[in-house]
Amino acid sequence: GNPATMPGITPGMLVGSTTQQMSGTNFIVTAGAIESHAHIGSPEQSEHALAGGTTTLVGSGPLDVGSGTTRMFGLLLQGMESSPVNYALFGRGSTNPEAVEESVAAGAAAIKIHEDWGAAPAVIDGSLIAADRNDFAVHLHTDTINEFLFAEDTMAACEGRTIHMYHVEGAGGGHAPDLLKVCSYDNVIPSSTNPTNPYTQYAMEEGLPMAMIAHNLNYNTPEDLQFGEARVRAGTVAAEDFLHDMGAISIFGTDTQGMGRLAENVAKCWQLASVMKERIGRLPEETTARADNERVKRYVAKLTINPAIAVGIDDHVGSIEVGKIADLVFWPRASFGVKPWMVMKHGAITWQAMGDGNGSL
Repeated sequence: GNPATMPGITPGMLVGSTTQQMSGTNFIVTAGAIESHAHIGSPEQSEHALAGGTTTLVGSGPLDVGSGTTRMFGLLLQGMESSPVNYALFGRGSTNPEAVEESVAAGAAAIKIHEDWGAAPAVIDGSLIAADRNDFAVHLHTDTINEFLFAEDTMAACEGRTIHMYHVEGAGGGHAPDLLKVCSYDNVIPSSTNPTNPYTQYAMEEGLPMAMIAHNLNYNTPEDLQFGEARVRAGTVAAEDFLHDMGAISIFGTDTQGMGRLAENVAKCWQLASVMKERIGRLPEETTARADNERVKRYVAKLTINPAIAVGIDDHVGSIEVGKIADLVFWPRASFGVKPWMVMKHGAITWQAMGDGNGSL
């Protein structure tokens, strides 16, 4: 608009012949979802991310839970330039704060500690020391078999320092059987992964094979089988739905290529919201006469601004605000949260539903 001749124009919002207007009629527009727990192994993942309304992948490269050597960070970042998705890579946790800082200097956006490479108290402490020095986030997959420590010991090692803990329901790994208790600590940002949401019989049936395959376990080895069975607990998985709904679990993610399904993430989150509304009705904090706005805002946040805050990128993505990157998802009302019509990345169309590429329309 022209503020010289028209009232009500937002300051700085000048529209001219070089401005492209996008019609939002009959659409619900959200910020692009953020996957906070990705195992990035193929460019193909970016296509599935966009098709499901996800525009940012936070995770590790194809080698392990970190993104490898300093040279590997450079190669990964160079290769990712060709993909229309935001990437934030993890470095690996260490007992040595200087080693952690080396990974961040090489290109890591944050650090991940994982039980497969040792989630010992010294690793937690060393990583958090480096994080406090340099202001970056630490993400933790805790010790399923309590090899080094129990849940209380992990919290003691954190010493009140902020940490993001993955799949706190336990099916994706972490202290058995009581990892869920970490949700009660003020310094913990809890998240969970989508194969277990909403709670169903099938979620329990596929949980054990997922754990066995993801960790190269052998069904013929009793110890391996017990490890897998210890992770998939019906009680904690069932509780996960309710903890999400009350806001005790802050982030909804996938663990793509490690457990969950990337393209389904947004849909699974809204399925959970729908199931919980059927189970318990509107949230007690709702103020409107008929709507369920407080629940809607809570679940949008699990997919967008909360994971952005957890990795320290909320100044750039995670919400629709002036000054942030225009990562937008256009949802038809009839298929909100399930099938996007169009995804914009940095203000440009990067994915759109279409039929025959040779069709007239």
